[in-house]
Amino acid sequence: MTDTSKKEQLYQLIRANPFISQQDLAVELRLSRSAVAGHIAGLIRERRLLGRAYVLPDKRPVMCVGAANLDRKLRTIEAMQLGTSNPATAEEVYGGVARNIAENLARLNLPVALLTAVGDDSAGRNLQDHADAAGIDTRGSLKLQDAATGTYTAILDDKGELVLALADMALYDRITPAFLVSRLPQRSAAAMTVADLNLPADSITALLESARTDNVPLVIVAVSQPKMARLPADLGGLRLLILNRGELETRVARALPTEADVRAACNEVCAQGARDVIVTCGSQGVYHTRGNELVWLAAHQVEVVDVTGAGDAFSAAVCWSLYQGSDDLTLACRRGLKVAAMTLESPETVSPVLAADVLDEIHDFDLSAPLFPSKG
Repeated sequence: MTDTSKKEQLYQLIRANPFISQQDLAVELRLSRSAVAGHIAGLIRERRLLGRAYVLPDKRPVMCVGAANLDRKLRTIEAMQLGTSNPATAEEVYGGVARNIAENLARLNLPVALLTAVGDDSAGRNLQDHADAAGIDTRGSLKLQDAATGTYTAILDDKGELVLALADMALYDRITPAFLVSRLPQRSAAAMTVADLNLPADSITALLESARTDNVPLVIVAVSQPKMARLPADLGGLRLLILNRGELETRVARALPTEADVRAACNEVCAQGARDVIVTCGSQGVYHTRGNELVWLAAHQVEVVDVTGAGDAFSAAVCWSLYQGSDDLTLACRRGLKVAAMTLESPETVSPVLAADVLDEIHDFDLSAPLFPSKG
């Protein structure tokens, strides 16, 4: 067998598993370690590989870091009555903020990878199988022998609105700074990083430190008011923070009843180092920063089937828009509102009809969506 064909075989093995070790490559190809290292060096010189973890240049992904859960959704059949038993329907689906964003991005035809933690159980295996089928690369994720896969239980009323949510997500504390360092080559070769606040505080800090040095844009998506405490005081390096109004109130430690209050709070967060802030307001719409100003976009009015996943769909579409090279947050938010509306109209956590051409139809010169609230 020729030296060239050995190198091609090695390249294909790396394409199949970017985390394969040089020792495993040597055993598989019956080569010495030094021969393997020589072939890898040649592939790097040819720009067919981008260094350690052997990230491929045609697959610069969005790297999502955070939760991947088994979601349980219980929905009352009639108006909910507290303090008594309510007839309900129940289903189990795949969820988690980072995972949901990753699946939306995959459906929008972007290369996407997911760094998460799952248990070595049936739920974890099913999550990874589903991710593989959706086109999400999970090969860098943690598989824990001593922990169960995370769960999120949502209680919805008969109109599909969230009443209560319960989360068992302690295993994400195992996504430590040391683990993130072990995946640095893969993270550095990403086009963008999207992290949720299910990660421990020191890991969020580590991602911000990386963003300041590796020039990979970082987007952080809040998940709840209690977990806002995981966001450090210094937000230097943060391209975008996406959070809701209550989470912003928690960040600045005060109520924000007016638009002027929201603007002042966003300016405060930007002064802490964030380049931009998006504040979601549920069925009303979103605010986003533009310099020292605040832009408002009204939400689409739709018949809500299920609110689960709508916020994650919004975040994914915003990231999709930024990935295309546009810094226009108004355009990004309009795309986000479109995908959120599609998700609200679907019983699925990720809309099954989502595709990239949905967002291609929304351009910066298309002003059909209102930019500011009407004066009523």
